[in-house]
Amino acid sequence: MSTLLVRLAAPLQSWGIDSRFETRRTERIPSKSGVIGLVAAALGYRRDADLSELCSLRFGVRVDRDGELLRDFHTAHHETNEKLAYITYRYYIADAIFLAGLESDDTELLERIDDALHNPVYPLFLGRRSCPPTLPLTLGLRDCDLYTSLANEPWQVSEYMRGYLKRREHIETPSLRIVVDDADGGAVIRDLPLSFDVRARRYGFRRASDRGYVTLTDRVDSVEAVGEVTDHDAFAELEG
Repeated sequence: MSTLLVRLAAPLQSWGIDSRFETRRTERIPSKSGVIGLVAAALGYRRDADLSELCSLRFGVRVDRDGELLRDFHTAHHETNEKLAYITYRYYIADAIFLAGLESDDTELLERIDDALHNPVYPLFLGRRSCPPTLPLTLGLRDCDLYTSLANEPWQVSEYMRGYLKRREHIETPSLRIVVDDADGGAVIRDLPLSFDVRARRYGFRRASDRGYVTLTDRVDSVEAVGEVTDHDAFAELEG
């Protein structure tokens, strides 16, 4: 059993699973359909490709920083009458960091996905095309199950952000929420992609369990893995 860890961080993310018409919502954690779409783009899948192999991967998410909910709006014109305009609302998560895991007995498949995320065929984005990810995107494979991989990985927050959270929110040792696929129970979620074909998008159901919070202790200080540490603090003189 192996797990591929994927770091999902960006100024903006959006993970909608039930948006319609003028209001495009986002879930507060990444959807399985969104992450499978990210992987499919990296592998070079066509829109009408068979997704069964990717959907069989067990999926989980750890919330390293939940971010802020942001609402944006766009003025759109009617497709047949340019004088008719209407406003659409789109929701995003700002400054969030998630750690996603994909578990499988097929280590070769996970290695192929890992390589594709380093060398994607198509551009990658976190839910919407306006949300490109920051690096590193993949943290590699772990030789253990999904929950253990998520529970033991270092906190994916930069040194500067840790200082900010410590000063402003008094957070020193984080407790991070973990949600994983659970065939035996849990909430029913309709975000299992059956087809990304623009002519007939289809989604199925999956079950996921909220496994509560894991407290990181000795693993907090291993932030070097995300490559964001810097000794320069441009805002240090503004705080006093």
